[in-house]
Amino acid sequence: MISNYPLMSLLVLLLIPKVLGWGKDGHHAVCKITQEYLSEEALFAVKQLLPDSAQGDLAALCSWPDEIRFHYHWSSALHYADTPDFMCNYQYCRDCHDSYGHKHRCVTGAIHNYTMQLKLAYADASSKFNYNLTEALLFLSHFVGDVHQPLHVGFTGDLGGNSITVRWFRRKTNLHHVWDNMIIESALKMFYGSDLSTMIQAIQRNITDIWSNDVSIWEHCPHNFTACPDRYASESVSLACKFAYRNATPGSTLKDEYFLSRLPIVEKRLAQGGVRLAAILNRIFTSKTGIAQA
Repeated sequence: MISNYPLMSLLVLLLIPKVLGWGKDGHHAVCKITQEYLSEEALFAVKQLLPDSAQGDLAALCSWPDEIRFHYHWSSALHYADTPDFMCNYQYCRDCHDSYGHKHRCVTGAIHNYTMQLKLAYADASSKFNYNLTEALLFLSHFVGDVHQPLHVGFTGDLGGNSITVRWFRRKTNLHHVWDNMIIESALKMFYGSDLSTMIQAIQRNITDIWSNDVSIWEHCPHNFTACPDRYASESVSLACKFAYRNATPGSTLKDEYFLSRLPIVEKRLAQGGVRLAAILNRIFTSKTGIAQA
């Protein structure tokens, strides 16, 4: 049984300068894509849980877990699940723990936990669960995005690429930040007129066109599981080994060859994250009597 994490009331969004996880643009894209694939019932349930400030838009708050990360200190370990160095496979029992060795404290454990909270509350609206369901929805939405960023399942020794200093064209940064933000930022400037909505629309067209035969595979979880984050994490560490770490040694300069060959990976992972989050929420919010209020 996965233990519940501390429950606190939703705070007013804090402005924190360091962007974590997929950058804000990446998380916004994932949740915008998700909303296009929600069933009518799931969309209604999501809107019921969102605070009024979101105006019914899940994407407006998908970066919230990053923005409160330094206030909710306990949540920091839940954004990633690193593997031993040079191990290009993910194993929950081996890899899902925090820096103190506490089990289940990683991004896949968090996805299981918040999926369970929402599912139990929705399955029995009369039960008195001590869950903040708004936070559960926002954490789940964010962490499904995180687990699709390859370096959120990177190597322990380099902190998922955070300690690998590189140059992105002329700018000094680290490899993790390249994958969180800079590939997306460069794509926006080069191909999408600095307009995130144009980039999201292009990804959505790819979902309905070149990836249309893959969508049902992306959505599927074996054994009728509601979510299958171990699979998502396994894909990410494999992509980290094949694409993120390759030709990105400390001190290297990453230019067009790296950018143009990695951008399709980033865009596909944003698409998969959005489609899969929608599938999870659709499975959670099936026809039941209602959802217990937080």
